[in-house]
Amino acid sequence: MVDAILDEIDENEKHPLAELAEAISVFTEKYETEHAPISMPKVPDILRYLMQEHDLRQSDLPEEVLAGKRDLNTRQIRRLTKRLSVSAAVFV
Repeated sequence: MVDAILDEIDENEKHPLAELAEAISVFTEKYETEHAPISMPKVPDILRYLMQEHDLRQSDLPEEVLAGKRDLNTRQIRRLTKRLSVSAAVFV
């Protein structure tokens, strides 16, 4: 419903439906936070998934990172974001 309203109002903040879209968005976010929270996966889990999607092997990454014992360093994050075409925010 919000998508349909947003399509209708486009970027016009003075559109008569703009306040309705805002209210529905706020209520939806509050409901989802209370009743259907989404937990973010841990970096090692994200890496395992991305490795599978891009046919990478464990030897392509330090074992300590996959085990969750060590964080990725800046150099590793840069290389992974470039190779996997993802935002660095995925690993932070």
